[in-house]
Parts: sequence; C-alpha cells; structure tokens
Amino acid sequence: MNRALNWLPGLAGGEALPGHPASLRVIDGELDNRLARFIAVVPDVHNPFPRARAGEVGLLEGWGLAKAVSEVVELDRDGEKRAIVAVIDVPSQAYGRREEALGIHQALAGAVQAYAEARLAGHPVIGLLVGKAMSGAFLAHGYQAQRLIALDDSGVMVHAMGKAAAARITLRSVEQLEALAAEVPPMAYDLASYASLGLLWRRLGVDNANTPSSADLAQVRACLAEAVRDIGSSTDLSSRLAGEHRSASREVRARLRSQWQEA
Repeated sequence: MNRALNWLPGLAGGEALPGHPASLRVIDGELDNRLARFIAVVPDVHNPFPRARAGEVGLLEGWGLAKAVSEVVELDRDGEKRAIVAVIDVPSQAYGRREEALGIHQALAGAVQAYAEARLAGHPVIGLLVGKAMSGAFLAHGYQAQRLIALDDSGVMVHAMGKAAAARITLRSVEQLEALAAEVPPMAYDLASYASLGLLWRRLGVDNANTPSSADLAQVRACLAEAVRDIGSSTDLSSRLAGEHRSASREVRARLRSQWQEA
C-alpha cells in the first residue's frame, strides 16, 4: 500500500495533471490562499522499468519530478511563487542494470536540482512524510524542502537503505544493527531518532496514517499552511541545524563563517 495515494487527493483537492508518467501524480491546488503544486511518486504496475513498479524513484520518476518542479518555476517567474509540497512515501530508488546504464544518477540529480532551484527562486518547498523516505528516493523527492513534516506513526521511516540491505553491507545481522541503532541515532529507522537530528520541523499525530479522515486532512493542511508562513522569504536550509545532535555542525559552520569573514 502506498500512503501517498491516499493522502494526495484530499490534501490537494483536484485532479492529476496530464503529461506526466503514470508513476507521478501532480495536482495544482491551493494552500494558505496561494497556489500550490502537490507532487507524489506512486506505484505503477505497468512501468516499463520493472524495478520501479512499487513506488521506487527511477529514471521516469526522476526526470518527471524535474519537469513537474521546473514547470512551476517557469510559470511563476514573474508572479507570486506557489508553494511546492512533496508528499513522500518512497521505498527506495530503483536498483537495476538498466537504470544504472541509462543514468539514474543523472535523473535523480535532475530532480534534486529542480527542487533546489525552485527553493532558491523563492518557492516555499515542503516535504510531507506519510510513509517511507528511503535512500536516493528521498534525496530526489523532498529532501531539498525548507520544512520537513512527518506523520508521527510507526509506518514512517527514514534511512539510507533498508535493514536487510544495511545488514549485508555492514556484515552484521539485523539484530546487531537494531542494537547499534539504539545508541547511534543516524543508524536508527524510527522517527524519534530522526527528529533528534534536527531535520524535522513538525511531527503530527493523526487518527489514521493509512487512510486519513477529514479531520486528519484538515490538520495536515493547516500545518502545511503554517509551514508556508514560517518559511516566509527564506530560501536556505538553516532551520535543520537546531537539533540536539547538531551542535558540532553548528560549531563548524560558525568557525567557517568567521574564517571567511576574516579572510
């Protein structure tokens, strides 16, 4: 089950726009009395790339995201910058020989660049985590957001790779990894550990993370609108440095800033 499919229509309140891959849903709606574009990557059992049929972000999805976001930048170049909301439930990037041969790294980099350019152009960019946010898929779809909001639910997970894959790479058992994660927050999959890194702006408790009620949708929309107002005219990602485990990052940046100013 892909949660983005269940959340997107109620949040955006419109019909999916044509001209995008079947694995990409793009809806133009309204948020906080301004235009907003809502974007989600969803499963497509007929995807011509088999490794991208369960909601993974692959070649079509990477270039599709880049197109959907770049369109907004061009449309609003001389007007009010609409908000961009990435609704996120992505289990992984698409791993396959064809993906590697045809340049999945370029497709996902194109998506990242489009999101970054939209943010720097003045578009409020928000990432809403309703399910999994894993590996390169999350980097391509949502990680460039100025504000990250997550449903406070056990089904919401953030990590560089799945547990089984991480165990193989590190030559450990899943049980050993879980024990390590209890001591090292960046190794953990749970939302509380991720929040301690300072990357989340809000955690929202909802009645049903799988099938949202009207009250759930209203609550999340209100939070998205608050995020737009909180972003204001800022275009950077400095809000991510406030977490309890980011003190070293803050110190490094302060020292670099001081040296740069003295030079």
